[in-house]
Amino acid sequence: MDIKGTVALVTGANRGIGRSYVEALMERGAAKVYAGARDPSKLADLVERYKGKVVALKLDITQAADIAAAAGQAKDVKLLVNNAGINRQAGLIAAGDLAAARAEMETNYFGPLSMCRAFAPILKANGGGAIVNMLSILARVNLPMYGSLCASKAAALSLSQGVRGELAAQGTLVVAVMPGACDTEMERNFPPPKLPPAEAAKAALDGVEKGLEEVYPGDMATGMSQGLAADPKAIEKDLAKYLPAS
Repeated sequence: MDIKGTVALVTGANRGIGRSYVEALMERGAAKVYAGARDPSKLADLVERYKGKVVALKLDITQAADIAAAAGQAKDVKLLVNNAGINRQAGLIAAGDLAAARAEMETNYFGPLSMCRAFAPILKANGGGAIVNMLSILARVNLPMYGSLCASKAAALSLSQGVRGELAAQGTLVVAVMPGACDTEMERNFPPPKLPPAEAAKAALDGVEKGLEEVYPGDMATGMSQGLAADPKAIEKDLAKYLPAS
């Protein structure tokens, strides 16, 4: 898929990797980018910088009405980037209750699923297009200090595989992007080194243009992917060492 001249929609576009996606899409010559955020006023500088090419959308991916409104407005989309996500930085047992786990599943799994369902017919009408699901290498192995986040990302990886199968006949590419730790507010407590958000977005869009189904941006993700292929139990045990001392 050629990014130049295409129309994209990016969720969670107000900061971090989402903002980098918008900038990278513009640099590659996208015709238009719908930038979604719960508070569209936080997109004002992007709208101003890329006049006529970036359109701000009020879009909370946990709200059916917001998704329906976005699908009604953005009928020319050929590339859907499901980037919005949350990390409550909670363990599965250590958390005081299930609130974090439920919130992460709602945003990181049900949100992208709802977006895929809403935009699948739009992509079909526009020739197939592509869906990018912004995940994490932790979709493939659990980091116990972020246990419930990892579970939600694992669900989203399975979602990516299922949607890929269902939409293959309409020619829609589904790309699962699984970086290591990125230098964003969401991962502020994770120790360095961390991947710059712009590099994660660049690797993801490179993957789209190459027709890849999985992308592992950065050395951490690449190394962990290789480690999981060679000795997955060793990676699992190594990640458990990051638990805070009790």
